Amino acid sequence: MADRRLLLVHAHPDDETLTTGGVIARYVSEGVEVTVVTCTLGEEGEVIGDEWAQLTADRADQLGGYRIVELTRALGALGVDRPRFLGGAGHWRDSGMAGTPSAENPRAWVNADPEEAVEALVAVIRETRPHVVVTYDPVGGYGHPDHIAVHERVTAAVEAAGTEDYPAAGAPWTPAKVYWTVTERSALERGLAEMGELPEGWRRPEPGELPSVPDEQVTTVVDVRSVLDAKRTAMAAHATQVLVAPGGEQFALSNLVAQPVFDQEHFVLVRGERGHVDATGREDDLFSGIG
Repeated sequence: MADRRLLLVHAHPDDETLTTGGVIARYVSEGVEVTVVTCTLGEEGEVIGDEWAQLTADRADQLGGYRIVELTRALGALGVDRPRFLGGAGHWRDSGMAGTPSAENPRAWVNADPEEAVEALVAVIRETRPHVVVTYDPVGGYGHPDHIAVHERVTAAVEAAGTEDYPAAGAPWTPAKVYWTVTERSALERGLAEMGELPEGWRRPEPGELPSVPDEQVTTVVDVRSVLDAKRTAMAAHATQVLVAPGGEQFALSNLVAQPVFDQEHFVLVRGERGHVDATGREDDLFSGIG
């Protein structure tokens, strides 16, 4: 096993790139063993453009299979060999947004048996033995039910992985640090203020439309400028979900709301000891302080 190991757990294909693509690419380039686990195929996603529009859940319902291809390409751009789906590809389904019919599907991730889901995550933790785990904050970044469920189940799995619970899931292992991936408010505001002309049809977000957290909550800022091209390539690989503006400074989802492409990624340390901090009082490395 590598001396440094990182596990990231995400809800749908493209989440890994949009929120943590930079740290994935950076740490792979530094020789870290990086594992990316995705919990659903993203079957309920909207589709940008006409080419793949008939794959959506209300038509052919083949989008999830196509998004495996997109995820494979994106991870390849970031340096990860292959996608890994919790429970196997298609075991749990994208739940869609709260209150929609898709959220009532018994196979939806939000309806998963919590014990089964946590045991599956414990098995991944014990197999990969990560020093650092990255997941979402309690509101899932922007409130998506699948993200919130990932947060809850990863949190429970980290607590259980170092105990004698779930003996069939392998030998106990306790990660040294756990982080939430977030967006720093001032970085978002700065990125929006620096936006130039946008592609036709795109619009600037309304005040407060994009999620962020107060600066004082951010404990760790990782510089990903050296791998920004890889991150942009990975974003473009998720072509049914993401548009990257010419020049690569902004991106948009199917709603065509412009968002900045960050050259830093922001985190909140929620488990483990803070390592070396810079003049701002923040870490600049997820592995800081781990011997």
